[in-house]
Amino acid sequence: MLIFVDDSGDPGFKIDKGSSKTFVICCVIFDDELEAEKTAIKIKELRRKLKFSDFYEFKFNKCNRRIRELFLKTVVNSKFRIRAIVMPKNIIVSEELKRSKESFYNYTIKMVLRHNFGTIKNAKIRLDGHGNRIFRRELLTYLKKHLNTKERKIIENIRFRDSKQDVLIQLSDMIAGSINRTFDRNKTDSQIYWNIIKRQKDDLWIFK
Repeated sequence: MLIFVDDSGDPGFKIDKGSSKTFVICCVIFDDELEAEKTAIKIKELRRKLKFSDFYEFKFNKCNRRIRELFLKTVVNSKFRIRAIVMPKNIIVSEELKRSKESFYNYTIKMVLRHNFGTIKNAKIRLDGHGNRIFRRELLTYLKKHLNTKERKIIENIRFRDSKQDVLIQLSDMIAGSINRTFDRNKTDSQIYWNIIKRQKDDLWIFK
């Protein structure tokens, strides 16, 4: 099992100064690594079709509506599952989570991976490699401590990937952005993207 994880929004709580109202962590789950390779090829072929550089990075917030729709329609029939958590920040009461972006980020990833109803086992987790070395090391320790027990092993290993070079991290970014956009009803495209890809949904958890 191979899982690509990325986020949308930001983990900050200064909403009056520009922080997002919601924070999303999206897991794109491949039960077969060959299917992951096939999906990666589709994305790379789309990049060529659009005459983009081989180094072009698909990012939801940097793409226009046309590119977003083309991207999602390209992968919609690929064999992967989507599990995601949406964190409305106005319901968070923990002062520690509000104070520390790292704590909030780590907690959110832990929650979406832990509460999987037995659908995630011995997974190879691939995370967008943003953040400094200390943060990455602390995240690895935190997730292994909270997700693996003698009775249950959710994680086989965790690796950080450069999103500029990994199109499947880009896939998770595009889906996370699509989910987050559904909560911004001021946008005319708020329902377009998720409606394309939602058939792949395994679980969409709006945290309460």
